[in-house]
Amino acid sequence: MGTRRQVLTEITNERELRSTIDPALKGKPVTAIYGQKVFNDAAMRKYLPYKAYEAIIALIKQGGGQIDDKIAEETAHGMKEWALDHGVSHFTHWFHPMTGTTAEKHDSFLSFDDAGNPIERFSGKTLKQGEPDASSFPSGGIRSTFEARGYTAWDPTSPAFIISGVNGATLVIPTVFFSYTGEALDEKTPLLRSMDRLSDAAVKLLKHFGSKASRVWSTVGPEQEYFLVDKAYYYRRPDLVITGRTLFGAKPPKGQEMEDHYFGSIRERVLAYMQDCETELFLLGIPAKTRHNEVAPAQFEIAPIFEDSNIAGDHNQIVMDTLRKVASRHDFALLIHEKPFAGINGSGKHNNWSMSDNLGSNLLEPGKTPHQNLQFLSFLAATLKAVHKYSDLLRSTVASAGNDHRLGANEAPPAIISVFLGEQLDTILNNLEASKDAHYTDKAIINLGIAKVPQIAMDNTDRNRTSPFAFTGNKFEFRAVGSSFSILPANFTINTIVCDTVSEIEASIESLIKKGKNLNDAVMETILPIIKETKPIRFEGNNYSPEWEKEAAKRGLPNAKNTPDALKAILLPKNKEVFIKHKILSDRELESRYAIQVEKYIKTINYEANTALSMAKTLILPSVIRYQTVLANAVIALKNAGADAAAIADQVSGLNEYAKSVTVLKAEIDKLEAAIAKTNEIHDEPKKAEAFHKDVLGAMNAVRAIADHLEEETADDYWELPKYREMLFIY
Repeated sequence: MGTRRQVLTEITNERELRSTIDPALKGKPVTAIYGQKVFNDAAMRKYLPYKAYEAIIALIKQGGGQIDDKIAEETAHGMKEWALDHGVSHFTHWFHPMTGTTAEKHDSFLSFDDAGNPIERFSGKTLKQGEPDASSFPSGGIRSTFEARGYTAWDPTSPAFIISGVNGATLVIPTVFFSYTGEALDEKTPLLRSMDRLSDAAVKLLKHFGSKASRVWSTVGPEQEYFLVDKAYYYRRPDLVITGRTLFGAKPPKGQEMEDHYFGSIRERVLAYMQDCETELFLLGIPAKTRHNEVAPAQFEIAPIFEDSNIAGDHNQIVMDTLRKVASRHDFALLIHEKPFAGINGSGKHNNWSMSDNLGSNLLEPGKTPHQNLQFLSFLAATLKAVHKYSDLLRSTVASAGNDHRLGANEAPPAIISVFLGEQLDTILNNLEASKDAHYTDKAIINLGIAKVPQIAMDNTDRNRTSPFAFTGNKFEFRAVGSSFSILPANFTINTIVCDTVSEIEASIESLIKKGKNLNDAVMETILPIIKETKPIRFEGNNYSPEWEKEAAKRGLPNAKNTPDALKAILLPKNKEVFIKHKILSDRELESRYAIQVEKYIKTINYEANTALSMAKTLILPSVIRYQTVLANAVIALKNAGADAAAIADQVSGLNEYAKSVTVLKAEIDKLEAAIAKTNEIHDEPKKAEAFHKDVLGAMNAVRAIADHLEEETADDYWELPKYREMLFIY
């Protein structure tokens, strides 16, 4: 019996519904278990002295500031006691290196007193700072490999939490990560910097509108898409194991054409998995809100409620890790690659971004009064200007080998960054630009003489799911982020560029008021040029259409279709300047990030190409040669049996056609092997990345094309690899 048939037997006969969570948690309302594994407000009130509690809460609410040694010592002790009460034996400083994932090094609480007796100890110094080995993390040339020292520093604004294993639990302390010389070696440091700078700029602008807010946060709700396949398929597909996507696979007779999977009834086995994931996430204080089937078969989504950007970034990494761990317990493999299957929708991470102040106001909420309208228009104009001026930089934050397969396909926005506002808001801006009066229903009236803007309904227009940066009532949905990405780079970039334009708008309004203008006139005089200037970035139509690509070119919008081209934006003077000016990243840190991303692209295509080469040589070619032999033997048998000449000729014709395809496969394998070798001889990294994109990917695609054709021509019993029709529909 062949490998694939064994898999089908295993799945159909041995898979059963199961739960992997503590039975004591079953049936309990979410509110009864939410945040049990988080050192949250309730835990801090119980375990910390009141002054320490007040200091931590003040820092969380206002951001920035320092924790003195006494407060740190008291906090560490309380955190340790809470952890011990939850069965914790180890702690870790948990951080976001520039790998797109997270990192951790576990240490036990074990120590010894002066008499040599074992005790549990966790000091304030240990809480505040750690020293992991930094030598093997990407630095982009900031450090030499032999310079191993790196530091982690506690981020008090993101709560500590507990991760439980089969045989114990670990206290996880969110931190930032930096080098011996002070450069950021992580994604969290620039995010926290950007949140502070955006807050400073936004609070300053808000004061013009009478607001007493003292802090503004960027908020994010990242929707997470993913695929599930049975673990048995996964382990029999070297491409999935090594690269996260299928490098070969013929299109199945049915894909997503019927659109019957989207929002369809969730299979029991998948629902059991989802419920276990949600329970784990609720315990960790992660507000998982929505679950559903996505468009492609075997594709799903989990979506949270909005949180502050730094916490949302931490939580999204935990979500991905939890999805993976729980999948294994249910005999699933989680596929979080942007395009695990060719020909059907890939997966993204819709990054819903907004700004809120400490008084509870969403700054992208249009509001009902003139001052609120002016405030909304100012922050809207700032966002439009930021996206228009730095669209190439935004594109670079979603550039990767995986996302190149997704951007521009039917389920994802194109590489051209544009903004969708909706018919009502777009009309308002057009009328402002034209200085016309506009008349709407009694629920939506605008008098441009005093700059009143109607409240914009959340669903005032149909949702444009083709737009990369779409306004959806009180937030912008940045849809281009890839499913496997950390959301931190996209968000610290959005924060930074919006901070820049908010600062410009505030300075203009302040200057005009000093010259004697009233607030209305100062605001309108400031934002009208921005509305006109940013009109090219606004697009209400179908971003998938070929016509839009032509129109975008006329408008002068950049269209970096691949990662090597997209990453070049990081090094442009205007893009460097915005990070340097606001002290988010230095020139050296930006250069390092460019180098890291280029190197990551090269390594990704290289191991994908070598995986494809290995599979083609050791799995596909042997299979088709075996089947070719079967066809040849069939012809010989017919001849020996004295079969009709016409019948023999027909069989020979079929054999010849098949043999030609096998010959083409072998030739394309040889070309791929040569392309890999030639490209790896290039020493200039940017040029090497371009060669991998152009030459190696092209050779991979050629091997795949003929291999997928042969899959459709080869008898089922002779094809070793699990097929699309099985992985996508039998689980």
